[in-house]
Amino acid sequence: MPNITIHNPDNFEYSLISFKRACDRAGIVAEVRRREAYEKPTTVRKKAKAFAKKRLRLRLRRERINATRRF
Repeated sequence: MPNITIHNPDNFEYSLISFKRACDRAGIVAEVRRREAYEKPTTVRKKAKAFAKKRLRLRLRRERINATRRF
């Protein structure tokens, strides 16, 4: 759980913004969204496989672009 130190209690908006930033860094919102609904294990595996394919495609594309720029 993110902790923040309130330096100036009069400025509530700044404290709220800093708390939201700390929550984003900790990944709390993303984790809550991920846990909102149950996903079957097959769906999780299918998404992971699709993401791996996309990651590989992007890496190969970057390598191809870098290879053509060298010459």
